[in-house]
Amino acid sequence: MQELEKQLEVAPEPAEVGRARRWVRAQLERGQAAPACPDQAQQDTLVLLVSELVTNAVVHTGRPAVLRLTARGRRPGRNVPVRLEVVDDSSRAPRPRRAEGEDTGGRGLELIDVLADRWGWQAEGRGKRVWCELDCASAGPPVAESRAEAGVQVPAGY
Repeated sequence: MQELEKQLEVAPEPAEVGRARRWVRAQLERGQAAPACPDQAQQDTLVLLVSELVTNAVVHTGRPAVLRLTARGRRPGRNVPVRLEVVDDSSRAPRPRRAEGEDTGGRGLELIDVLADRWGWQAEGRGKRVWCELDCASAGPPVAESRAEAGVQVPAGY
């Protein structure tokens, strides 16, 4: 089974959030992680998760970070966890906040908790690693293949 691991260095600047979103979208569109996560809605969720993780690192640490995308190869009929990680050198633990009404901040970890299948953090050296995983529905075999396996005649080139 093939495994993908890509990483992007992120500077402590707000513009880096958009760059991180574009980077992960490019990985997905190039098919780098798409075999593990072929569903467009799940790819959009991964981009949103990247946005929240990187925003938290940029806003709350003010230090450089590394974004990692890890995906295992496609396993037909089985969900494949796609993992996102942001590693920074701030020892300050992520702390969920409670946003009120029109607040423009304070919802990042809440969104991650709702959208990801799992998330957490751990100390790493002088800093920490904040991660989340999304179980992507792996595409099954092509339609022609599954019909043929069921004994249905499939015209050549279909």
